[in-house]
Amino acid sequence: MLKRKFTDYLKQWKSTKQKECLLVRGARQIGKTFIIEDFARNNYESFVEINFEQYPALKSAFNGELTVPEMIKGISVYIPEARFVPHKTLIFLDEIQACPQARASLKFWAIDDNYDVIASGSLLGINYKAVPSFPVGYERQVDMFSLDFEEYLWAVGFSQDTINSLKEHFVKQEKIEEPIHRKMISYLREYMVVGGMPAVVNQFLATKNFGIVHQEQEKIISAYLNDIAKYAETADRPKARSCFLSIPKQLAKENTKFQYSVVEHNGTARKFANSLDWLRDAGIVAYCYNLSALQFPLSAYVRDDQFRIYMGDIGLLISMYGFEMKAALIDDTLEGPAKGGIYENLMADILHKKKYPLYFYKKDDSSVEIEFVLTHGTSPLPLEVKSKKGRSQSLNTVLMWKGIEKGYKFGMSNVGVVDNKITMPLYLAMFL
Repeated sequence: MLKRKFTDYLKQWKSTKQKECLLVRGARQIGKTFIIEDFARNNYESFVEINFEQYPALKSAFNGELTVPEMIKGISVYIPEARFVPHKTLIFLDEIQACPQARASLKFWAIDDNYDVIASGSLLGINYKAVPSFPVGYERQVDMFSLDFEEYLWAVGFSQDTINSLKEHFVKQEKIEEPIHRKMISYLREYMVVGGMPAVVNQFLATKNFGIVHQEQEKIISAYLNDIAKYAETADRPKARSCFLSIPKQLAKENTKFQYSVVEHNGTARKFANSLDWLRDAGIVAYCYNLSALQFPLSAYVRDDQFRIYMGDIGLLISMYGFEMKAALIDDTLEGPAKGGIYENLMADILHKKKYPLYFYKKDDSSVEIEFVLTHGTSPLPLEVKSKKGRSQSLNTVLMWKGIEKGYKFGMSNVGVVDNKITMPLYLAMFL
């Protein structure tokens, strides 16, 4: 069984919640259902699970009065073996976006407070208009993702002590022994081609076969395309599909900013913006917005019309380039703009799973470009990403600007510090 950080979050929610349900959001097949089921088995006397897509008839249990006794009565009609033991039962409402009334019911489960309730959905952002009343103040929303790099290291056998020793190098900014550094680079490249989707990771652990890994990833990509065909508005379906399939091409350009003309000749935001938002709301992609200035607070300088789109899982992106890309990354033989875009997506994968908002900095009238920007206190923190060794001219430039205290250059090089520029290998970005 894969060890996941989200288990600790569920335990924390159980011990600290006060009249609130938990709403878990995230893309399909990232392991939401499995981890909640496992949490229930280990922490509750009774477990009642409802999947509204698998058993649509259960929606009728939420069609009448949304009082707890009435909902229990309705559920028991379809699940007669269900046992509702006060303060010892977890009710799991899976794929809740398929039953808007069940989403509204969370308020009443929370007020009653006799049963713990976790809801989960893959397409929660899609059907928000159908919910009759949002349970504001009675649900805690949390995002879940596929395995991050640290979780991947756990899966392949790394101990927490080993990971902690790597973290010390990050904190102390000390060089890592070269044999260890080279080995960690190889694990990072392996993570890039496998990614973090649980089914894919499990197949890789069982077989060590990249061909089988690729087949599993293709199944997930097909499932995403099927979701578009099934759930997107009729007019948006071909546009959402085209936007999704354009992502590898978007990231293979010199300028990785999302361009609608790559989706379709003379394509415009007016035609495709809603379709692109659909992919974000489904948890498939993440937006990274351009900043008009490197100033605090970053959110005040966001340019909504300029953004990059990254895949939510780096392994799925690599699979979309074709099987041959796996060997090119593992053997480090890839050259050209596509390599830079792929390593950008790797950093986006790491930062997004740490729940950082994604920003970059690029002015039209300047060659200065910073791939990602975080904050350090009240100072912007520039992060430059390099897919190969080389000079960091843009980072060197912005580190001379007023208000920029320090910056990171992430790439394949070992740890090093020169003045206020900190060079780090990309695998240590998990400790940002």
